[in-house]
Amino acid sequence: MTMPVRLSAIDLVTYTPGLAALLVDAVDDGAGVGFLAPLPIDAAAEWWATQAAEIRNNRIIVWATSDHEGVTGTIQLRFAGMPNSRHRATISKLLVHRRARGNGIARELLSTAEQFAAASGRSLLTLDTQTGSGAERLYKRAGWIESGAIPSYAADASGVLRSTTIFHKHLA
Repeated sequence: MTMPVRLSAIDLVTYTPGLAALLVDAVDDGAGVGFLAPLPIDAAAEWWATQAAEIRNNRIIVWATSDHEGVTGTIQLRFAGMPNSRHRATISKLLVHRRARGNGIARELLSTAEQFAAASGRSLLTLDTQTGSGAERLYKRAGWIESGAIPSYAADASGVLRSTTIFHKHLA
């Protein structure tokens, strides 16, 4: 496993094909990350391209991991922008390719984002994930606190409405 690499807006151009393939893999596997299956690779690449402006404007930080076959994982740290919210950020799009799961990539990406958030003066992180997912178990093991669940919050990749669990974590 390679260590997570923080991507600049310029890096994102190089990584977009691999990130798009990763997003398609996640959606094909049923991940509830905002897209419905089947997700065309062009649509996935187009979405990733829109993230460059967010990176340039320091609204998000994106990390990726890769191996000899391509991108294996990614995570985003989204900063809250309002003056009364500058102490917090949101974790989103934690994705690990099916071929690379079970190697600690998700834990490493999550830890990297948490450490960066703390070093950036953030004291509270939030995230949401599909209730009952493998990601939910990961977050609990990583010390995240379940805040509650919202029934029928978002459609999964197949279009079925699923509950979403909200988590938070206070950083030291």
